[in-house]
Amino acid sequence: MNVDSIKNGIVIDHITAGKAMELYYLLGLDKTDYHVAIITNANSKKMGKKDIIKVDGNIKLDMDAIGYFDPGATVTIIEKSEVVEKKKITLPERITNVILCKNPRCITTTEQELPHVFRLTDEKNRIYRCLYCEAKAERK
Repeated sequence: MNVDSIKNGIVIDHITAGKAMELYYLLGLDKTDYHVAIITNANSKKMGKKDIIKVDGNIKLDMDAIGYFDPGATVTIIEKSEVVEKKKITLPERITNVILCKNPRCITTTEQELPHVFRLTDEKNRIYRCLYCEAKAERK
């Protein structure tokens, strides 16, 4: 299988195998006009199997969303067919508007213009809690 190289764009690599489509929708890549290639179950020496997303165009990505979804992924920025930056993604300390608070008593339920902010409270177990009501974020 051949996927053309990218001249200007972004490669999200080392995505947990089988998770690329969820990340694709989380990042809103389904709403972009850029060409997007999704490679699933690619062989990886480090991971065994992995997914890869290639975006042929410079698009602003929410690195915190990627970190929340799949810490350990890498993001490579390519300009003029050259790698200009490679970022290893980690769990963010805070995430905003990536997930919604499910607590019906949270202020974000009644004050809908408030951002949904969660902070990392347990890095080992990847637990985030709402900044306003302390409700635990539900992971898929």
